[in-house]
Amino acid sequence: MDQEGDRPLRVYFYGPDDGAVGIFVPRVVELASKFEPGTAFGTATDALEHHNVQKYLEHRLLPSGLDEKAIQQLLQKVRPLRAAIARFFSAISEDNFQDAFASVDHQYHRDLLEVLGQVKAFERFDGPRMLGVLKETGVHIGDMLESAKLVQAYGEEIRLEILASSRNAELIVRKYLESASRRDLHLPVVFTPDDSRHVLEEYIDSEEANLNYVRLIANAKENARVGIDSKLKLRAKRRAQKLNAALFTGNVGLRATYEVAISGDQEQPSIEERKQGEDSHWLYSYSRTWLDSTRDNSSILNNFQHLFGFVDDQVLLGLPAFAADLGVFERMAGLAGLDEYKHGLAFDALDSVSLLQTQMYTLYLKKEGIDLERVLAWFFVEYLPKEFGIRNFSLRASGEGASFLEKVRHLFAEIESVSAQFELYAENGEVDHELLNMRSDPVAYGGIPSLVQGKYVYAGDNDGFAAVLSLLFFDQSRIIYIDENLNASDFVRLILQNSVRYADFHEYQVSAIDYLIDEGVIENFDGLIRFVNLEQIRVLHALFHKEAVSYFRLTKPGRVAVDDMLAKGWLVRRSTLLTDAEAAYFNYVLNRTFSNGLNLRNQYLHGSQPFSDEDGAYYKDYLIALRLAVTLVIKMNDDVCLLHPLKDRGDS
Repeated sequence: MDQEGDRPLRVYFYGPDDGAVGIFVPRVVELASKFEPGTAFGTATDALEHHNVQKYLEHRLLPSGLDEKAIQQLLQKVRPLRAAIARFFSAISEDNFQDAFASVDHQYHRDLLEVLGQVKAFERFDGPRMLGVLKETGVHIGDMLESAKLVQAYGEEIRLEILASSRNAELIVRKYLESASRRDLHLPVVFTPDDSRHVLEEYIDSEEANLNYVRLIANAKENARVGIDSKLKLRAKRRAQKLNAALFTGNVGLRATYEVAISGDQEQPSIEERKQGEDSHWLYSYSRTWLDSTRDNSSILNNFQHLFGFVDDQVLLGLPAFAADLGVFERMAGLAGLDEYKHGLAFDALDSVSLLQTQMYTLYLKKEGIDLERVLAWFFVEYLPKEFGIRNFSLRASGEGASFLEKVRHLFAEIESVSAQFELYAENGEVDHELLNMRSDPVAYGGIPSLVQGKYVYAGDNDGFAAVLSLLFFDQSRIIYIDENLNASDFVRLILQNSVRYADFHEYQVSAIDYLIDEGVIENFDGLIRFVNLEQIRVLHALFHKEAVSYFRLTKPGRVAVDDMLAKGWLVRRSTLLTDAEAAYFNYVLNRTFSNGLNLRNQYLHGSQPFSDEDGAYYKDYLIALRLAVTLVIKMNDDVCLLHPLKDRGDS
């Protein structure tokens, strides 16, 4: 048993899936076994610890070695526990509650508020006195706002507490602006939008303003309920710029640099090297011989797909942000806005590299007298009619001598147009430009149909399947660490790279292993853990990391594995040109869908892009437009290439 001095580590319930469950289970059994209905708790902390024991019992979080009789004996303690805890706190009066709460451990502050709400203490005690005692006990205003009953009972007092410190703006941001906030906060009815605006303004201007929270305000959508308008957003944006500059003043930190080059004596088409020292440096080198030998239009587009790796072997884009790419620190410490496109270092790195690749290749082609925009036009005007008999698509390259500003505006308009053309073709089997001209709504990139039925496979709305994916691939899964010699970054690697026996797992891990066995993902073969179907694991790996699978790009055994999981209700199939992740990426670049999106289409088509007298200021956005147009062509080509073999087999 872990010790804090001579005192056992007190039981705390972090949640049924938390890795700390196994640490507390032995003491849960000990305390529950000793508890009798007439037990009187010595302190509030003792009572609150038993409140947490009660939660373990309610979730049946008990040692796997217990027989059913022993389990039932423990579960019968739940009602008496609940009654004893309520009896203890109901007996507390205004005469003694200050002394009773003074010794409550910090970890039990939220439990204290929860139990006080259950016994209607907030209805019995004076507001200023209760809040004063809670503050003396060390209960934070953020913990108080988690108690709906406290906030409802002491509305005006809580309002004044929030207004008393600009730091409480962080709580307002967490409630209204943060994505997937780990805390469910409540504000009193009497707390007005003007109150919120006042606290946010004071916070933005204060010395204690945190860059992460100020950025969330700057990136938020306008919200009258919270007091956020364009003026406040601009104020936050300018403050964030100052805070960011101050953060890097005199702070060298760690740098990552990327270099893209063409080599005249390199035999391999591409070489990727990573040099690590005080800083990290990535070099992507491409053979001039290869580039010189692949200057026809088809090969140029293939180079983006294969040489630069814009897509994987299933023609799924690597450019979007994927939840699986976020590191532990990014998931836990970072603040993401409610409407924000959540991305991390992996996304930023690939974004930088792919933009450098686009720039390098565009300059190379220009020296060879080739305009990448005209290559894109060739795909629609010549390639589709010649190879597939698909006619009437149109994409026009920018005019000779056009400025970068004009090119960006033109190319974003062409991306929108050709997307609408593909949508019409998928729906009607032809591109009717007269019908196209009658459309007024912008393209919904997540709704562009595929030419192929059931093209993509996604995880279904199934909690059991979500648990399987998490156990197999999550880097914080509770079954990836057995000891210092037997561990891995995820469970699949642990099993594939080691001989792991069922008996190797700790008691608190066994229930998860049994769950995977029951679901048919792994098996206990003579004591050795192994996967039942490696094709299934490959599919699950792709779903976890790319959030979709292209059904017809799978091997036949892979499709069989998908069909089995479809039958179990684990997966679903849908037919769109872009996966959900790819469509979100297009919206991030083009539209106002996300609060932190680039919004380039709207800016350039409506003339609201940043003003500059220097045309070069628009060069980066032109490269972004080119990159997006190339990815769109790759996805459309994949669709038509999949359709025609399926037509020949009668599967479309």
